[in-house]
Amino acid sequence: MDRARSPKIGTKERLAVLTLAMSMMLASLGTSIANIALPTLSIELSVPFQSVQWVVTSYLVALTLSVVVVGHLGDRFGLKQMLLCGLGLFSVASLLCGIAPSLWLLIAARALQGFAAAFLMTLTIALVHETTGADRTGRAMGLLGTMSAFGTALGPSLGGFLISTSNWSSVFLILVPFGLSGFILAYLFLPTSDANTELPKIQFRAMRMKGLMPRLIANLFVAAVMMVTLVIGPFYLGLALGLSAATVGLVMSVGPVISIFSGVPSGRLVDFFGPDRVILIGLIALALGASALAVLPELFGIVGYLIAIAILTPGYQLFQAANNTAVMAGVTKDQRGVFSGLLGLSHNLGLVAGASVLGAVFAFGVGTAEAAPSSIADGMQLTFMLAGVLMVVAIWLIHIGRQTNS
Repeated sequence: MDRARSPKIGTKERLAVLTLAMSMMLASLGTSIANIALPTLSIELSVPFQSVQWVVTSYLVALTLSVVVVGHLGDRFGLKQMLLCGLGLFSVASLLCGIAPSLWLLIAARALQGFAAAFLMTLTIALVHETTGADRTGRAMGLLGTMSAFGTALGPSLGGFLISTSNWSSVFLILVPFGLSGFILAYLFLPTSDANTELPKIQFRAMRMKGLMPRLIANLFVAAVMMVTLVIGPFYLGLALGLSAATVGLVMSVGPVISIFSGVPSGRLVDFFGPDRVILIGLIALALGASALAVLPELFGIVGYLIAIAILTPGYQLFQAANNTAVMAGVTKDQRGVFSGLLGLSHNLGLVAGASVLGAVFAFGVGTAEAAPSSIADGMQLTFMLAGVLMVVAIWLIHIGRQTNS
């Protein structure tokens, strides 16, 4: 009842949340916008595609390895102060990417950009509790999920437009004004965080007592399942169903579009029902969606694929908004940066596991070098049957964590 009568949101709080959302969007945009430039870079820099892939890989590796360290820095020197450093560094790194005269200097600048993106992804989540009321935390988390999906979806289209009208450097230089704008907004509207005299230690015993470890493991599993949909989707749609490249791109954009529109409503549900219930609903939807991807495309083709994605993607947004809220509510103020970093680490490790481990399961299921349509369908069924099992395990982990906490 009290939740329905939450106080009116002030203009400064609204601008602070929008600033955090922009920072999250910028980090996701930096991840996805470079992909479209890889063929052009390979041609213009006269390097093989295997080498130019490091333009993307270096960003992701630096991002993954940095998130926990960045969380510590936020707790030590202040969340707002470190986010400002991250936004400034992201802008400088984007400029260095745009003017890089060789591939390996571009890769080095991208690694620096990925390190800076760790500040953006990690500290925005940690700052939510300092910018919103407790009854609005869920919807703020949902907005961050929406903007992350928006940045991921915007990257390929914006990058393609810039390359067609300018050159590959513009793909990176366009991020400079975004970064500087985010810096100004963060300086003006985010609350200043207190610095700590000592670097806080992670209380692993407290993590077990509060049921946080199962939530982090479930976060890893969910990220792995979502990543493998992006890996397998183009193979299945293009080779098994025989769709054109343009149609494959259109179908693959359905998931991010659903994410954009389901993020904020997911957060509102978290605020209304509480995170634990919404986590369960999200994981059930993810389990059903993964199982549907194993069955429905074989029966109904592209329609079955889209139905499964329409079940899976809202489940992901429900889980993300609720799980992030639950984890951050369970830690003390001086360790929000650390645990936000752990959330980012588990998510990024899940992305890696989805691409590598579940990708290897798909390859095993395909089983033949020629990749006939029936073999690809077999590989997809095996992979998403396993993905459905992982979601059931995640439900069990959350249940165990709640019992430990009670």
